[in-house]
This record gives sequence, C-alpha cells and structure tokens, in this order.
Amino acid sequence: PTPAPLAVAEGDDPAALVRAALAKLGGMEAFVQPGQRVVVKPNLGWDRTPEDAANTHPAAVAELARLARAAGAREVRVFDRTCNDARRCYERSGVAAALEALGDDGVRLEHVRDDGFQVVAIPGARKLTRWPLYRPALAADVLINCPVVKHHGLTGVTLAMKNLMGVMGGNRGRIHWDIDEALVDLNLAVRSHLVVVDATRILTRNGPQGGGTAGVRVANRLAATADVVAADAWGAREFGVDPMGVGYIRRAHERGLGTADLGKVPIR
Repeated sequence: PTPAPLAVAEGDDPAALVRAALAKLGGMEAFVQPGQRVVVKPNLGWDRTPEDAANTHPAAVAELARLARAAGAREVRVFDRTCNDARRCYERSGVAAALEALGDDGVRLEHVRDDGFQVVAIPGARKLTRWPLYRPALAADVLINCPVVKHHGLTGVTLAMKNLMGVMGGNRGRIHWDIDEALVDLNLAVRSHLVVVDATRILTRNGPQGGGTAGVRVANRLAATADVVAADAWGAREFGVDPMGVGYIRRAHERGLGTADLGKVPIR
C-alpha cells in the first residue's frame, strides 16, 4: 500500500500550523465526520508551562478540538493520565484555559477516572497481551494523537506511540522492561486516526518532564499524518536522531504498523 502522506507546516503560531498542515491533507473533514465522538490525546503529563516544552502546546490542542467540532464532531474529549497532579498539569500547561476560551460545551477536558479502565486482550501482541485501557479512548470514533517532541531518559525520544501510554491503566512502569515491543503492542490496541506532532518547541534534555527552558530548542514546526510510525520517524528526525536507531520506531516499522522510511512517505 502507498504510505499515507505527511504534511509539514512552519511558523510561530501553533494554531495556524495545525490549520496549515491539515489543509494539505484535505482538512479535518478528511478525518472527522458529523456525529462522531472524538478524543484529542495530548502530552499533559507534567506540571510545566508551555515554554518548558514538556506538554503539547495549548494553542495546538485547542485548535484541534475546535476544528473537530467544526467538522461536526458530536463531542471532543481531551485527557491524559498525568504523572504530576492532574489539576495542576491541566492548568499550568495552559490547556485548561485554551479549551475554556473556545466557549464550547461540546469540548470537555476530563480527569481520567480510576474506574474508567477496561482490561483488553491485544491480538498480535508480543509483550503487552492484556492491559487495562481507558474506555473513552477505546470508544472514540476518532483518536487524534498530538504529542510534543521531547527527550526521554529511557527511550531517547518520546513521540506519538509513547504518548498513548496516557490511556493505560495499572502500573505502567512495568512495561519499561521491554518497552519497544510493548509500545508497538499498545499501538495495535489503540489506533491513532490522526497524528499531529508538535515540534514548535523541542525539549532536548532532562526529558520527559524537563526543567526550565535551557534545554528547549524553538523549532516552529508541526506535522500531521494518519501514520503513527511515520509521525514518530519525522519527530525523531526533528529531534536530531536516526528514526531507525529508536527501538520502538524500528520495531513498529518491522512489524508493519506503519512506515519509518521517510524516503517513501509523500511529504507535503
């Protein structure tokens, strides 16, 4: 099959970048149909400001929610299973205020509930054969995965595939012993229909939570694609590493989840 196209936009206004990248893929209407339930899954795990680059930029998150509603989504739910206190993460990341400013009751920033998980058997999995996953993520008609590009102490770089750890229940730390295969398994269980990679600011060290802006590189780029593996390959390249040198990207490519060979991906 022909690899899905990947659209890239450059500039210093994250909302405009979301619009520009999606326009090259046929607009949000190419991904969201009227009446559908949409989940927007950003990185919101850390009690950090947008300048710290540990979370997805709030303007990008809000614009994705707005465009999904404009395309006819019945509801848009935004959440993450945060590492720091959820209320503080949602506030300090700027996402709570950005979504509030939309003034749309159909867009909901929700706190992940401990009782909201369902144990799922994952066909084709190699390591993560069963795991509790967040019901709203499983029930969504469209999942928009919108990670920020950042350093990670264990995997080198964290992007879209790893961002889905935010829909996992249980003791997520347990997957770190064989994280590359487990992340591919997770992405077999939970499909990203649209991936929007925020490389407006890149956290180059002390990831994933960061600390101050010294390690932040302003890159002012954003990409969108339906292929989570191509998205991560692009993000890895933006970060400055060879995508095939990142274990989970290489394994995902080998297992046919998507393509990490950017030479074969139509770049728009």
